[in-house]
Amino acid sequence: MSNMPSKTWFITGASRGLGLTLTRLLLALGQNVAATSRNRAQLERAVAPTADQFLRFLPLEADLTDEDNVGAAVGQTVKAFGAVDVVVNNAGYGLQGTVEALTDAELRRNFDVNVFAPLNVLRKMLPQLRRQRSGHIINIASIVGFQGGYAGWGSYVATKFALAGLTESLAAETRELGIKATVIYPGPVRTDFLADGSLAVAQHAIDDYTAAQASLDLHLGTLAGNQAGDPDKLAELIVRVAAAENPPLHLFPGNISWDLAYQKLGEVKLDLAAWKDASLATDFPR
Repeated sequence: MSNMPSKTWFITGASRGLGLTLTRLLLALGQNVAATSRNRAQLERAVAPTADQFLRFLPLEADLTDEDNVGAAVGQTVKAFGAVDVVVNNAGYGLQGTVEALTDAELRRNFDVNVFAPLNVLRKMLPQLRRQRSGHIINIASIVGFQGGYAGWGSYVATKFALAGLTESLAAETRELGIKATVIYPGPVRTDFLADGSLAVAQHAIDDYTAAQASLDLHLGTLAGNQAGDPDKLAELIVRVAAAENPPLHLFPGNISWDLAYQKLGEVKLDLAAWKDASLATDFPR
């Protein structure tokens, strides 16, 4: 990995969590990194580039929900490095609350950050990648964007399903242009996701939904700080995927993600088999 050719990466949500881990790794590997955060000073302190990394690191303060703001960040990246090779849509946050209890404002904010912000990045970045006839887009979803059966996480699950579906469609659109796309579905990763403001809880709760409360207690109690996923190893896997000639469209890192993906596939197969005759009977006669 230390002998990998130099590339330019554009990473959102780089001041903490997986984004920060990936940014530090890439700079150590001699890569160019344009990294976004809502607070540039915080980003610079977190990354703390060494003297030899300074010219390869472009910290960008960006509100990803503002299309013009994103366009300016993309423009600065191209001006600084001339091209963009890998785009990582990593920024996002969790929202916990039952569907009945979530307000319209809470839902829309979650979709603004987790879905429409990546769309802003893509709309502003794709013209550059199209001109290059190259590039790799990596969208960080979650295993809940594939296996979504978690009480109290409906909004977050829905945003990650949306990002996964978007990636599939994007891959079909851009394949002829030489642009690759990958959606990554991590299981729980041992970052500060559950403790640093990356998890919001709905303002209102309804006592009847005990499964949702139990899930929240599990995440904030037992799971926080004990997640199985190693962020350093996940960052290394992302670098490996970006270097692959034929990268996967779908990637499930970690035992939990892998197991839950197979569980979901098995459940779908059972439903397909149980309802095959009734489902096929809805077509016009051949």
